[in-house]
Amino acid sequence: MLGTILTMQRHPFWITICLLVLLVTSSCASSPDLKPTVVPPAHPSPTPFQPGVYDLPSSVPTFDSQSIPTFTPYPTIILRNGINPTPAQVSSSNNDRSSITIDPLTGLPPADPILLQRRPLAITVTNYPPYVRPQAGLTLADVVFEYYEEPFYTRFFAVFYGNNADMVGPVRSGRYFNEHVVRMYHAFFVFQYADPRELMYFKSGDLNPFLVLQGSGSCPPFLDPGIHETYNDAFFDIAKWNDCAAQLHLDNSPQNLRSGFFSETPPSRALAGNRIFTVYSAFDYNYWQYDPASERYLRYQETDDTQDNKPASYAPLTDYLNGRQVASDNVVVLFVSHTFMNENEQEDNVFHINLIDSGNAVVFRNGLAIPAYWVRTDINQPLLITNLDGSPIYMKPGQTFFQVIGETSTYRTDGTNWYFGYQTP
Repeated sequence: MLGTILTMQRHPFWITICLLVLLVTSSCASSPDLKPTVVPPAHPSPTPFQPGVYDLPSSVPTFDSQSIPTFTPYPTIILRNGINPTPAQVSSSNNDRSSITIDPLTGLPPADPILLQRRPLAITVTNYPPYVRPQAGLTLADVVFEYYEEPFYTRFFAVFYGNNADMVGPVRSGRYFNEHVVRMYHAFFVFQYADPRELMYFKSGDLNPFLVLQGSGSCPPFLDPGIHETYNDAFFDIAKWNDCAAQLHLDNSPQNLRSGFFSETPPSRALAGNRIFTVYSAFDYNYWQYDPASERYLRYQETDDTQDNKPASYAPLTDYLNGRQVASDNVVVLFVSHTFMNENEQEDNVFHINLIDSGNAVVFRNGLAIPAYWVRTDINQPLLITNLDGSPIYMKPGQTFFQVIGETSTYRTDGTNWYFGYQTP
């Protein structure tokens, strides 16, 4: 491993350590010999956003963005460099969505303007077992969340708005975490069954009209192409969804979504961020490599476990639809608390990933790393990602990929590569 490894734990001396980061060379390093360890299940602890606690969106407490707590581990003095940036102004909402020409989730024109005259779709996409790869449709999503869904493994939750895809999947079961994303993007929730506790919760609340489950006919438009075994062989055809939604008399009207903050110009003050390694377990780990030619981050996924001291091994993660490597313009690592409501959920590893209120984050764009906060100021709007002074961070126009990890996860950098180790209390 090149350079001095600077371990970034939550200690007051982090600012001093970060001054040394600027002295480390920004040249590319060879792949590190990562040896992930299996993290034991978390102990039960209270969660601020549980089924039965907040039954209606209006009953969830909102977060005051003006009272963001101080987060000492990040180098505010380096990032700001004596400059106090002017906070961007959020434009007033416009309820007339008929004239929208820019996708508010990407900051780019959609493939066809008519696509924005509908409700977004959020679709669960499995990432394990490895034979389900390459998945279909990930390169066409506006926003993708990767989250821990059961012992050792992750799942994707992809939001589609500015593009159609005639095959997305394999579609798998829903989790409590999905509710946060569905509410933020006013989306239809496409999934294939769920744990009975979670399915009952979804069906008994106000999300029920927006649940899209596989049926026996062609509406909803699930496909079974015979690629994998049965439970991993359900795919969704977004291009056929509008007609199906009309047939089912569902509310598929365009939604009033707050636009994100986007700029082609990268920040003038930031740390280097060429590669982003995330280890969820010895069986599920990945990294993103910044590609200067495309100005995007390319995704690489594990090809074998690292048990018994086996070295980490990777291969490009590609899209079954077009053969392209999965890539993203922005990669945002979110530190989010993971809890259980009771011992029964803990035994079954039924997590609540509490994407509510605020937390720490790191934003990567254009080969740069920006210490940040995520803030959920409104349960029915996308996350606000801010600098440490509370001003919004401008993302690169295009796709954003969120890596969701535990709030006590480990993280370190050698000056150009960043390493995140999934962990819960």
